[in-house]
Order: sequence, then C-alpha cells, then structure tokens
Amino acid sequence: MPAPREAFVIGSGPNGLTAAIILARAGIPTTLFEAQSVVGGAMRSAELTLPGFLHDVCSAIHPMALSSPAFASFPLRDHGLTWIQPPLPVAHPFDDGSAAVLERSLEESCARLGPDGIAYGNIVRPWIEHWTELCAEILQPLMHRPSHPLLLARFGLAALSPATSAARKFRTESARSLFAGLAGHSVLPLEMLGSASFGWVLAVIAHVAGWPIPSGGSQQIANALASYFTTLGGKIRLGVRIQSLDELASGGLVLCDVTPRQFIDIAGNRLPSDFQRQLRRYRYGPGVFKLDWALSAPIPWKARECTQAGTIHVGGTLAEIAASERAAWEGRIEERPFLIVTQSSLFDDRRAPAGRQTAWAYCHIPNGSTVDMTERMENQIERFAPGFRDCILARHAFNPAALQEHNENLIGGDITGGAQDLRQLLFRPTRLLYRTPLENVYLCSSSTPPGGGVHGMCGYNAARLALADCK
Repeated sequence: MPAPREAFVIGSGPNGLTAAIILARAGIPTTLFEAQSVVGGAMRSAELTLPGFLHDVCSAIHPMALSSPAFASFPLRDHGLTWIQPPLPVAHPFDDGSAAVLERSLEESCARLGPDGIAYGNIVRPWIEHWTELCAEILQPLMHRPSHPLLLARFGLAALSPATSAARKFRTESARSLFAGLAGHSVLPLEMLGSASFGWVLAVIAHVAGWPIPSGGSQQIANALASYFTTLGGKIRLGVRIQSLDELASGGLVLCDVTPRQFIDIAGNRLPSDFQRQLRRYRYGPGVFKLDWALSAPIPWKARECTQAGTIHVGGTLAEIAASERAAWEGRIEERPFLIVTQSSLFDDRRAPAGRQTAWAYCHIPNGSTVDMTERMENQIERFAPGFRDCILARHAFNPAALQEHNENLIGGDITGGAQDLRQLLFRPTRLLYRTPLENVYLCSSSTPPGGGVHGMCGYNAARLALADCK
C-alpha cells in the first residue's frame, strides 16, 4: 500500500492519543478529532459534586500505566505528568476489622499473608523478576509468536484458570478474598476460564510498579499525551464529531478509537455485509454504576491499613465477590455488590479543599441497567467503615446510560470496550484484530488487543501495524 500523505485519528482516549503520537513520530502529518470539548476519553477529571472537589470521571488508579511500553517511550514527565504512590497499592477489609493488603515489597506482602506467604511468593516471584519480558508478551494480541515462549507458557497455565480455582492455592480466607478482589477487575464471573489472569497481573504490578495516582487527576495523563502530540506537529480538533469516513480526505491513514458499534455507523455502507455481521455479534460486558463523594473527613475504615491504600476492594469474602460478579454477568442485581473504591485525595492535596476529602467507587451491574445502586454501595462501605454516611457532603452518580452519554465508547456502561472472555481476547473484535476490510482504516480502541485499561497499547499496536502495512 502506498505511504499515506496524512493521518486521521478519531477519538482522544488513551489509545487514540497514543496512536496519534506514534503516527506523528513517524513523520506523518496527523490530525486527531474529539467530539467532546476536552481530550481524554476515560482519562478526565471534573468537579462533579461541589466546587473545589476534583473527581476522576472514569479511571482513577492506573496499575498498567507505568508498565506500558507505549507510555514509557513518551516524555510525559516533561509535559507535566507526575505520579503519586500511596503507601499501600491495595487493601481488602473484613467484617472483623482486619484487612488483607499487598505491599510494594514482595517480602513484606508474603509476611502479611502468613501461612499463604510462601505459596504466593513462589507463584509471582518469577513473573516479577521477568516482568519487562512478560509485560511485552501480554500487551500484544494473544495469538503471536512469543519472544519468551517458556515464560509466557508458565504464565498462561496459571492465567487461563478460573479465579475461583486459583484462589484455592491459598489456605486462608483472607488470601483467597484478596485474590478474588484483584480478579474482580476482569469484569468476568470468577468461575470463568481466564479470570485469574487479571488477578495475577494486578498482583505482580503492585510489586513492580505500584498502583499509582496521577497528581491532579486522570485528566493530567490526557493533557500530557496531548501536549506531547502537539509538539510533534500534531493537530487536535475538539468538538468535532466524525459521523462518516467520507468527511476525511481520501488517501489518508485512519485509526478509529471507537468500539465496533460506532465503527459500523462511521464506516456505513463501505463495510462488506459479512464484516458488519461480525461486528454486530461483538459482545459488550456488564456495565458500571459509579459514585463520587465529597467528604468532610477521610472514610473511617475499621481496618487501619485501609487508610494507607489508594485502592480498597470492598466485598468481603471470595464467595460474596464471586456472587456479585456472577450476578452482573447473568443480568441480576446483588444486594451486596463488590466495590472498587479509590481515595486519591488522601495522597493528593490537589483533589479537595483543605480538611476535606473525595472518594470514588463503582460496582459491576448488568449492561444498560437502570437500577440505582447508591444505597447498596453506601451500605457496603458503611459495613467496613461505620460512620461513612456522616462524612458525606454531596454525591454524584453515574448509571450506565450516563456513562455512555459522557463517553460513547462505554456501551451500556461497559468500561472495558467489550466482554473480556477468552474468545474475545483472542479475536477482538474480529479475527482481523486492528485491521478492517477497508484500505488504510484501522481500529485502535480497547475493543482491540490487549483490551481495557489506561495503557495506550491498543493504539500503540494498531499504529505500528498500520505503519508496517504502509511500507
């Protein structure tokens, strides 16, 4: 295919911005289009509750960001991005006032896990020691020729198991529940094959890179990426919605940071009917109900360890978490939902007025559900932090429909770009992966490998493939 004279990127989430940077660095004049008035996609921050209280609208904690080969190749610190590491990456409270935690130090984590420390260390230590190599393997499409086949095979054997089976490697309910909380980020039933992979990856990252917070909010990641892109000569057009590929100059390279549903609309009749059918069969996962709070004081956790963690997994036991995640997948509502809670203002004084705090939480519910989860979610936090409700000054809720209105890639509130089961991780969104039947047109959203998360690797992989195809 002839080398393109120019390139266009539709959408300014982490993948769209990353793709635009890769194209601009290759010397191709690149224009990025964003329908909203600010860049960011899932990386936005706003005063959702009260003046002076800065909340992350979607993503808040970024375990994959510091491990991303894409982000590591960009001078984002020079463009204003700094990271804050909470003393503890994650904590998991229990009803008796205790908590399981992961420390940055593997040795200290093993010590805290008591009788399960040796088993945990034996499993994750090889992956920690070879994380650079392993990370490069798993942030590609699953079907590729590995550079480190034995390392990837060892990880794959553990990763392919259901999280419930992986948790049985531990003897204590504390360790099993801690792992269940990590695996809950998969947005899969914990009995499903492959759900353990998310738990193991997040555990390893806690020791290798931590679970950091961007100083000043997630918007700062987007701002830094956009700033770097413009220094490369890139152009950003805000408030411009591309409704058809016909709006773009012919002969240009086009990368679309959109999910299959939007791509069908944008590409229109250009797409062969069989490819349209494949995209229409693409499945979206459970949605999210999200709450943000302005607080008069920190959340009064019973477990002291929770006051030192940026992320809190609120869900109790392995059985409770598994029930919650299974219900969301099956179209039901669980009375005791599993929550992912962040408390960035404890470690970043740019988030709230002096003496005040913010908190952020979401739970998984059926895709597109209209059920108000506010009371159920606050009951769960109150369960492990008595007096929490007394701290609430204001709250803001995002149901799945509101999330999709804010960011059109969040179909039915799905924050992962599509169900992350094994089939769709292998062929995401089709067997063509980033390519489409249209010449010079590629997909680069989280609906392509390696999937959801703020790491930019979907855009990175797609842009590099597009450039290789043009040679």
